[in-house]
Amino acid sequence: MQKIVYIDLDGVVADFEKGRKGHSMGNITPYKGNPDKLPGLFKDLDPIEGAIESVNKLLDAPQFDVYFLSTAPWDNPEAWMHKRLWIDQHFETKKIRKRLILSHQKHLMIGDYLIDDRKNNGASEFRGEWLHFGSDSFPDWVSVLDYLNKI
Repeated sequence: MQKIVYIDLDGVVADFEKGRKGHSMGNITPYKGNPDKLPGLFKDLDPIEGAIESVNKLLDAPQFDVYFLSTAPWDNPEAWMHKRLWIDQHFETKKIRKRLILSHQKHLMIGDYLIDDRKNNGASEFRGEWLHFGSDSFPDWVSVLDYLNKI
């Protein structure tokens, strides 16, 4: 039986911090202190090192059923569309088609693993196993793949 794996986007696959810091409007009111509202931020993020290759390995692994599970800012509707366009830009459409879930309630998802960098939006209450990306246990994609390949 396949294990269901959810993968967050920002801070796990897409480099939100780099995009936030490099955005031309980041220090302008009303965006200063509100990076989620920056126009176009989510469509132009760079991938995190090793993320694309690692996620492709998971997508190709027969033992895993992989979905992207991200939260999009409520007050930035274009971000919802840009997240969809971002994964289509970085992954083969046939592998990721209809595999994007946007939710502010990640703890309601049924699955085995959630790879997420923050405990927010229900990630820390996820009923499967939360792999805290960027933590001491899972500092990078190499450690995540090593762990999941032992299952």
